[in-house]
Amino acid sequence: MKNAFLVAWLFWAVTASAAVLNVEFHFSPYTGDRKADKVEQVAGQARVLVNGVPVARQDVVAQQVPVLFEQREVAAAVWAPAASLGSSVRKGKNRLRIEFTPADGSKPYRALFRYATVTDQVIRTETSPGHFSETNQTGVGEEEKSVTGPVSFEREFDADFVEDRPWHHQPAVTSLSDADRQSLKQLVRDRAAAFKPGFQPIYQELSGITNSSMQLNSEAIRKSKCLDKAYAAGVRIVPAADLDIVTTGNPEIVVSAKSGQLFGPEDSKAFSRIKGNDMQMCIGVVLGVYYPQQMLVVRGSEDKWMVVR
Repeated sequence: MKNAFLVAWLFWAVTASAAVLNVEFHFSPYTGDRKADKVEQVAGQARVLVNGVPVARQDVVAQQVPVLFEQREVAAAVWAPAASLGSSVRKGKNRLRIEFTPADGSKPYRALFRYATVTDQVIRTETSPGHFSETNQTGVGEEEKSVTGPVSFEREFDADFVEDRPWHHQPAVTSLSDADRQSLKQLVRDRAAAFKPGFQPIYQELSGITNSSMQLNSEAIRKSKCLDKAYAAGVRIVPAADLDIVTTGNPEIVVSAKSGQLFGPEDSKAFSRIKGNDMQMCIGVVLGVYYPQQMLVVRGSEDKWMVVR
């Protein structure tokens, strides 16, 4: 009995000191048997929301995917690490929701939702005499449903590893005035217009991106002159004519296009005139970051709107 108590105390002492680095979520819609080596992934569209704020949208394609490990884990169609889901993740308690709409709503399938906490400490376990397994994950679990049509999963999680931002503590925006909407439309137009020689607003924002999910070397981007070369090749950015501006029950406002892209090229052929893989990759990364297809916006100083990520 004393030995059992000692083992339990030692296990508590080890796990209590482990720092949480991330919480990971995986979603897999499939047909087939998880006992097999492969299953068929179901086509459709997935949406990830954090605290009611949509933070990601992903198309899921029909294809064969592997089933892995002794736990028979279906390869994830959607992988959502909390540390990479943007600033809508709060320090402390959060709620994640994954919604999936299949391309064919008449066919049954299975939906698998898995989650795990990632720590900075490796736990070593003897699986059989002389054989050990190691992992830095705790709180591993899953939910599985047999469904036809749309499906969703929700789970609460703690995220003390993320940055606590001042605007997290602002009151929720529950309504927008006509002046607010006009200001937000102007914000989108100004952002599109920032793609011009000098590119100061772009460099300034890129230099401020220092969160754990993304590190950009803005000085290297500036020195490469990939933005100048893209502009010389004819790349211009135009905003969507019709915007969808939605409150979320939080300080964040979601701004997207009612149809098509929020930001798009004036001439899609201009990108093909950019020479060199490095230049194309550089401009692709910058445009993907600075011109997302959905913007999260909060009230900043002097009641001006600012983009957050």
